[in-house]
Amino acid sequence: MSSAQQEEEVLGKAYDGRLMGRLLAYVRPYRWQVVVATLAAGLHSVTQVVGPYLNKVIIDRYLFPTHAPGSHSLIGNYLPADPWRGIASVALLYITMLVIGFALDFLQTWSMQWVGQHSMYDLRRDLFHHLQRLQISFFDRNPVGRMVTRVTNDVEMINDMISSALVAFFDDSFVLLLIIVVMFRFNWKLSLITLAVLPFMILATRAFRRAVRDSYRRIRVAVARINVFLQEHVTGMSVVQAFNREQRAYDEFDQINRVHLRAWTDAVFAYALYYPAIEFLSTLAIALILWFGGLRVLNHT
Repeated sequence: MSSAQQEEEVLGKAYDGRLMGRLLAYVRPYRWQVVVATLAAGLHSVTQVVGPYLNKVIIDRYLFPTHAPGSHSLIGNYLPADPWRGIASVALLYITMLVIGFALDFLQTWSMQWVGQHSMYDLRRDLFHHLQRLQISFFDRNPVGRMVTRVTNDVEMINDMISSALVAFFDDSFVLLLIIVVMFRFNWKLSLITLAVLPFMILATRAFRRAVRDSYRRIRVAVARINVFLQEHVTGMSVVQAFNREQRAYDEFDQINRVHLRAWTDAVFAYALYYPAIEFLSTLAIALILWFGGLRVLNHT
């Protein structure tokens, strides 16, 4: 196996601070856009948490009025006593939160996509400039298809991480933090019951990360080999046909393509296990809340 292929198949650390620092150097010129996206993510998470809280206000104040501790809302003093006017006011506030949330979500997504595209533009430019300064011997040792994969597919995967994965990470992190704060604000005992499934979610996520990371590494290697094979055989098709090697070339390509298929199948299998497992644990947490919360209601505690 060539050194190029061995380099591709090396599975590095899950997190490499040195490489992350080099990557962030391309994001640094657009740090203010990142700040805007982060602030928008934090404010958007507030609008997502406000919705369920407004539902609680309508139920506790107008549909099933109660004077139990914790039933008085933070905005109760600013709402009319008449149920019809009160529900209309809360509904209007709910719609306002939806509109604000939409605007913040748009601002966050657009900002991070803008940062991702401009960062990858700079990275591709530097990669091509670097290729132009390499010695001829480098191009003799490395297939053209492999270098094309580096400049196109691999850069696009980095772009997905910056523009999509980071957006989801910040958004979900802010929402989760706010939800936990609100939950403990209302009832810390039920909150602890809800978080009882969290260790199992962490274990499932760690196993999923290992499986998917290995699968995507094999996918990346397979894509590079497919590009190398196509580049060599398409440019040399006259030689292949002259020596009647079409069937052998077809068999070799079929083998490489099957490796790519198996890698994708393993990745899809990991997704098919992980998301139902998380859904099951989430449903289990809801069932625990209904069970223990229902018992406390029946016991008037």
